[in-house]
Amino acid sequence: MDLILWRHAEAHLLREGQDDLQRALTPKGERQAQRMAEWLNRRLAESTRVLASPALRCQQTAKALGRSFKTLSPLAPDGSVDGVLTAARWPGCPEPVLVIGHQPTLGMVAARLLAGHDHPWAIKKGAVWWLRQREREGDAQVVLLAVQGVEML
Repeated sequence: MDLILWRHAEAHLLREGQDDLQRALTPKGERQAQRMAEWLNRRLAESTRVLASPALRCQQTAKALGRSFKTLSPLAPDGSVDGVLTAARWPGCPEPVLVIGHQPTLGMVAARLLAGHDHPWAIKKGAVWWLRQREREGDAQVVLLAVQGVEML
């Protein structure tokens, strides 16, 4: 199974009285989302399930991909590693899954799957971490296929 973690692109800072879920992408963030979406669309299987946080900045990031996506509350900013993995149906989902979400949760998902603990590894805004679960000689392994930052596109 492939699990692709995409942190939302750059968003406006939280203003006084504003709900965190309503923070929108900045113009720079819109460009970041579009550039990463182009990179992803050249690589993602047509069957990839796309899941997004209900936060506006994640919705906007997902829309840049131009594919249908499902909004799930377990992917919200206060979400948990277990919530993300359950939503993605890790590790048994038959198709690739792209999760568009937040820090520190996405970094903790990567840490758990690659290192076995929930350390808050940093995933930059707009970046993608592509993980694959595979079987080798009867052992389950998680392989890091790619880390792609927007600034390198």
